Amino acid sequence: MTKEEAQQEIADLSKKIDHYNEQYYLNDTSEISDYEFDMLLEKLIELEKNFPEFKYPDSPSQRVGGTITKNFNTVSHRTPMLSLGNTYSKEELEDFDKRVAKGLNGEPYEYFCELKFDGVALSLTYENGILVRGVTRGDGLRGDDITNNVKTIRSIPLRLKGDYPQGFEARGEAFMPNKVFIQLNKEREDIGEEPYANARNTTSGTLKMQDSAAVAKRKLDCYLYSMSGDDLGVDSHADSIQKLINLGFNVSPTFRRCKNINEVLKYINDWEEERNKLPLITDGIVIKVNSFAQQERLGFTAKSPRWAIAYKYKSENAATRLKDITYQVGRTGAITPVAELEPVLLAGTTVKRASLHNANEIQRLDLRIGDMVFVEKGGEIIPKITGVDLTARTPGLEPVEYISQCPACGTKLERIEGEAIHYCPNTKGCPPQIKGRIEHFIQRKAMNIDSMGERTIHMLFEKGFVKSPADLYDLTFEKVFQLEGFKELSTNNLLKGIDTSKEINFDSVLFALGIRFVGKTVAEKLAAHFKNIDNIISASYDELINVPEIGERIATSVINFFSDPENVTEIERLKAAGVRMELEQVDNTQVSNVLDGKTFVISGVFERYSRDELKKVVQENGGKVISAISGKLDFLLAGDKMGPAKKEKAEKLGVSIISEPDFEAMIK
Repeated sequence: MTKEEAQQEIADLSKKIDHYNEQYYLNDTSEISDYEFDMLLEKLIELEKNFPEFKYPDSPSQRVGGTITKNFNTVSHRTPMLSLGNTYSKEELEDFDKRVAKGLNGEPYEYFCELKFDGVALSLTYENGILVRGVTRGDGLRGDDITNNVKTIRSIPLRLKGDYPQGFEARGEAFMPNKVFIQLNKEREDIGEEPYANARNTTSGTLKMQDSAAVAKRKLDCYLYSMSGDDLGVDSHADSIQKLINLGFNVSPTFRRCKNINEVLKYINDWEEERNKLPLITDGIVIKVNSFAQQERLGFTAKSPRWAIAYKYKSENAATRLKDITYQVGRTGAITPVAELEPVLLAGTTVKRASLHNANEIQRLDLRIGDMVFVEKGGEIIPKITGVDLTARTPGLEPVEYISQCPACGTKLERIEGEAIHYCPNTKGCPPQIKGRIEHFIQRKAMNIDSMGERTIHMLFEKGFVKSPADLYDLTFEKVFQLEGFKELSTNNLLKGIDTSKEINFDSVLFALGIRFVGKTVAEKLAAHFKNIDNIISASYDELINVPEIGERIATSVINFFSDPENVTEIERLKAAGVRMELEQVDNTQVSNVLDGKTFVISGVFERYSRDELKKVVQENGGKVISAISGKLDFLLAGDKMGPAKKEKAEKLGVSIISEPDFEAMIK
């Protein structure tokens, strides 16, 4: 490839990827599959690696991160990022309105209302349409330059479209969506880490990570709420919001212009319950005088503007009775106490349980079974107990005594010095730990055996067929067919899923082994550095801590895991079964162009291929796999158990529906 060809290819790929990014993150539309998107990005990164002179600061490859920042430079804000005055009282809002009216000498005015998101304030500087700097709020006057990390947030444009000002600053709120936060905590608990307390603090910590590649994997988002600069061509806050939308920024569609304070109060009431349905935590409403000229006339106090105020919703809480405390045993043996509550309605959902985290929390709250306790959601996604109603305590209730033995196997619990969590040390004989390790092993990010679930694992364990992940590869048709609810087809599907998992990449296998503190990212780092399992097994402590992101705790955990002869035996069994234990080079060579320009949606279960394999075959032959059925789609590749809705839609739109043999005939 010549330099001219490479430059053009990089430009074309960048344009395509930017388009797909915008469609997905701003318009909620998936025009191509995740796999195909990743392949395009991989191709761009490879080209930029070979032709670095054509890699630009606004390249979509910046989204995946990879830059290491040891120290964040302090940057002064062009205009201070002031905090707003807060109120929980609607009467105080009316007083605020009176001050505005007085300050404007009876001149007509209107308000602009928007939800107050519980995230981390960011300042984004653009020059000639390119993002050049991303800075935290800091103390309001100075913040940290975290540009490399900001570039990984896919809803923040790296290059603007339309008629953009030569230079300006946009401000917004970075946040971690609720579903991402919940998944992150599940993954942390899965590898033996303490879950994070709340999404806001997790977002703040994420933005200060040194490795921008790790930031990218946290899938942060950002809503923009203001812009400032010279010659912007806007006269009001509403105008600036519309300009941000036109330039391609992600703006929450929850704002409203209000003619007077009564409409403001209605907006507040409308969102009090509705905000719980949003994908992130909100804690109030921001009310601003809409006109910039009027804002300037009203001015500022020493700490905040006189033309804006934040109304904070009170954290919703309820009182209910603590019926019991149960104890859950995790895959790593970690014991989690759970409060069993009399059902109570809170923030639109019925709450029956709340995590108590550990023995320290129970002691801090001084809990007694039978107490009336206060439960709160507030800034937390998961309900928590915030206190006890001592005035309602029945005399004679005894303080909760934390269990000393595992509730599942009776083994005496241990508590590692410096840690708050108790552990069951019976790793090889405690049923929840055994089943938990197998559940971890088969999950999508690990061995991806999607034909098996928690219920199937439970039945296999109870029958004595499976006591470790390696036992899965010894299953026979006769054993699986015995399980309740299994027929010939489901039995074959399960065995096929297990067999297909032997092709899973080594880094996923390493994650699947369930080494404590070795999450998906750490497994990828170890696999990339050591190349195969034998090198990792024989690695010394010093060799391990020399790997990026591998600290003392992880290195010690890895050494302890492979020091156990039973774990080494398990790995030898997995090797013998054909599971990949070394990295393989991926060959992205195109086989043919027989499917050039053709688009496919793949749905259902297939005899000869997994869906990922089919995606790869389509791409190797010049076709594209997309996620949604539309009139522009060429083919619906239909397997067994395909959803009837997809078939009906394809028929209605006149899309060709083909079978697995039809597809094979096409590529031959």
